[in-house]
Amino acid sequence: MKDNVKGGALTEVTLYILLALYNPNHGYGIMQFAEEKTNGRLILGAGTLYGAINTLVDKKWIQLVSEEKKKKNYLITGLGKEIVSKELKRLNDVLKLANQIVK
Repeated sequence: MKDNVKGGALTEVTLYILLALYNPNHGYGIMQFAEEKTNGRLILGAGTLYGAINTLVDKKWIQLVSEEKKKKNYLITGLGKEIVSKELKRLNDVLKLANQIVK
């Protein structure tokens, strides 16, 4: 995952995972969130999702907050929220420029 390399863009998958974790959530819940919020456009496979979760934990953008049987619940960290905030600013800047050009 090459998210945010040199201040660059997050992948869409990473952004949706982070957004899904503003409240504690587990893998299947994250999959449902992404599919629902994109009207089925983004369907996360288990391999993609769990690989991304491991990477985001390593980056300290999310953390494990509870574990019940096989269900692990994660939550976005303060650092993860900073990353989302920077991404929203970047996306707004892109949208603003695009709207100026396309008008």
